[in-house]
Amino acid sequence: MRIRKAKVVAAAIVCMGIAAIFGLAQDTAPPLRSVWDGVYTQEQSQRGEAIYSRECAKCHGTDLAGADEVPALSGGAFLSNWDGLTVGDLSERVRISMPPNKQGRLSKQQIVDILSYVLNVNSFPAGKTELDTKTELLKQIRIEATKPKGRSGSS
Repeated sequence: MRIRKAKVVAAAIVCMGIAAIFGLAQDTAPPLRSVWDGVYTQEQSQRGEAIYSRECAKCHGTDLAGADEVPALSGGAFLSNWDGLTVGDLSERVRISMPPNKQGRLSKQQIVDILSYVLNVNSFPAGKTELDTKTELLKQIRIEATKPKGRSGSS
């Protein structure tokens, strides 16, 4: 009886260890996709351009270059700020802080449409699937300033 109990305890410890390892691996897993994989469609970018013009251009500029204290949404400054982060991180920043003094005004769909336009302006390729509104999926898309070797450029 004592040996059987010891085996059960040992098996439980091994199972918990394996579960902890797999749980840790899931929590620290890198994003599965890149902005270079064609994560939005051209149509979505066009919708985003119209929303951007209405809601964002006044502060960030029609060319997305920013001004004074307003950050750029295109070019080297934007890419260096967001390189290594995810589209989900960018989406959450927009959701909680934009537009200034009117947070929450934009729907999740409007935000991803705007982000599609931002990706397009930054020369990331369009693909066949729209950018999803789910934050957990957006967090799986890494923003990479330079195209990694071996990326095809479309999904």
